[in-house]
Amino acid sequence: MNAKYTAAIEAYVPHRGAMLLIDRLIEHGEQHVVVEADVNGQGLFVRDGAVPAWVGIEYMAQAISAWSGGHALKRGDPVPLGFLLGSRRMELHRDSFPCGSTLRIEARCELFGSNGLGSFECRILIDGDTAATAIVSVFLPDDAGLYLSSQESP
Repeated sequence: MNAKYTAAIEAYVPHRGAMLLIDRLIEHGEQHVVVEADVNGQGLFVRDGAVPAWVGIEYMAQAISAWSGGHALKRGDPVPLGFLLGSRRMELHRDSFPCGSTLRIEARCELFGSNGLGSFECRILIDGDTAATAIVSVFLPDDAGLYLSSQESP
């Protein structure tokens, strides 16, 4: 489905406040998602007029969260909480993302298991140029609250 999305990005992701880094859902499909983020001077990670490129992993994770949230909403389920496990082959093609720029973040599901483990090929573009790429691993449990409570120490 490639419809125009009018709902606020908060409808698709659980992130709020300063930790919400993405601004718009552009495309959502069975195996992919495209979101945009406006880099402004008020962000949590802004240093010297830019966001360090290493924050790109969180932009990618939030794109994956929007993918997951879109699927949950389509099923009539609440937007789930997921966990960033790590990345492989992350390549940063610049040191930072300058304030005033718009990031296009693309994520394509390469593998997603019934156990909630997934792998996504991601990239960040600025004005059509690749700024960062990575393979991102995530865990999207059926019930994040139950999972978190099972991890607490006795």
